[in-house]
Amino acid sequence: MKLSAPSRVALALATVATLVFLYLPLAVVLRLSFNPAKSVAWPGFNGYTLDWWRKAWEAEGPKDALLNSCKVALAATFVALVLGTLAAMAMARFRFFGRNAVSFLMVLPISLPGIVTGIALQNTFSRTFSLTLFDIRWFSFRVGFGFHSLVIAHATFCVVVAYNNVVARLRRSSPNLLEASADLGAHGSQTFRYITFPLMRSALLAGGILAFALSFDEIVVTTFTAGSGFLTLPQWILANYSRPQNVPLVNVMATFVMVVSIPMAYLAQRLSDGGTDT
Repeated sequence: MKLSAPSRVALALATVATLVFLYLPLAVVLRLSFNPAKSVAWPGFNGYTLDWWRKAWEAEGPKDALLNSCKVALAATFVALVLGTLAAMAMARFRFFGRNAVSFLMVLPISLPGIVTGIALQNTFSRTFSLTLFDIRWFSFRVGFGFHSLVIAHATFCVVVAYNNVVARLRRSSPNLLEASADLGAHGSQTFRYITFPLMRSALLAGGILAFALSFDEIVVTTFTAGSGFLTLPQWILANYSRPQNVPLVNVMATFVMVVSIPMAYLAQRLSDGGTDT
């Protein structure tokens, strides 16, 4: 399709305006993390300093919150990849009654409002469940609020990202490869090792990166399921942004997360668009 010169100019201006709208706030946060003043007023820029980065490194609060977020995100990503991959393989390779319903239920958690998911999980974790073993004795268990409750809560929506990436890759791959592997005498584990896993390897990595980012950034569900003794980085940022003394540290932590996240997002996008591995 060939566009006229005015159309190309208008499209270029609209693209630039969109990019400025999206990324100018990120640039402002980056600049404020090096600003000597504590004020966040615009423009409010008065030289450069690394003092806030040094104080953020020395402070225990943001470092502990960052470590907690990383631990939860890694654990939730692992659970999501395992469950999402198993579900994707079942949906892509088999035909069974209720398949469409199961597919809908797999992607539903990501579309539910976070406050609904948070309330539901908070009510679930705050109650004791009883299990019967051989009708002889009762076992009771409780999932306490903290690390474990956050891993379970985050995995409920991270699994959608892993599932979508893997099932899309498997649907693009030819089932004839599995049949050829079986014809050549390979059993199930060999077929998975030499055929299936290489086919979905990049999709797994892309899904893992996106799931990690989704878990790391979550605040609504985290607020309902973290409890009082466990603080993640988004919670720390939310709690300290209203404290003028800590606003520069908040800008530093936000900049650090942004600098780390952008390359990860780029890598995930390239892996998702890279097609099937060979």
